[in-house]
Amino acid sequence: MAFGRKKQSPERDERTSADYYKLHTEAINDLINATPENSPQVSEAELRKYRSKQGIRLSDAAKALLLKGWFNGACCFFFFWGIGFYVNGTLDQMFILALALGIINDLIVNNMLRFMARVKHANDRFMMYPEKRYVSLFLNILHFFVVLFVVFMVYNVINITLNAINGTPDGVPFGVEPVFFGLITLAADMLLIKMKHTLQRILADARAAAHTGRTSDK
Repeated sequence: MAFGRKKQSPERDERTSADYYKLHTEAINDLINATPENSPQVSEAELRKYRSKQGIRLSDAAKALLLKGWFNGACCFFFFWGIGFYVNGTLDQMFILALALGIINDLIVNNMLRFMARVKHANDRFMMYPEKRYVSLFLNILHFFVVLFVVFMVYNVINITLNAINGTPDGVPFGVEPVFFGLITLAADMLLIKMKHTLQRILADARAAAHTGRTSDK
């Protein structure tokens, strides 16, 4: 009795090979023609299984806040400390610093936040003006003038409090330096963004209630 593989007919081999290549061709075509509209939705929990788990894992919110805080501190280092010897007066320094913060946040930080977002518009909550428009540069500059005013008031309150404790009425025990400036500016920035979102939500609820009232009257 002979042992061995059963011999298949040429037609069978040809059909099997054709089916094999057809299957792989369809898979390649599906991959090439894949778009966000025709692709199946995959949950964030499922995607997390295939991501690297090495090193320190930070949430998307922590990454966004660290990015914003780092650039705030860098602006303080280059535009407040760096030009301090060439500009006369604190107001001139604050003006240049607000200008730099607005430009850098609009052109660099916000674009990096958009790029880092795993889902489109996921990082909009960290931007005062998330819409990418030409006028957003001017609006962000105005926004950071308000932010710097809040930061200036915070520094004043801290120094007045420390002077009252130490009994030195004219001292500046808490000076401006990049780390704390970056954190305080970040806090003021996010506070104003939160106030904007809260106001938008209140107005949206009011409009929805008014629309519901008009509908019920009809």
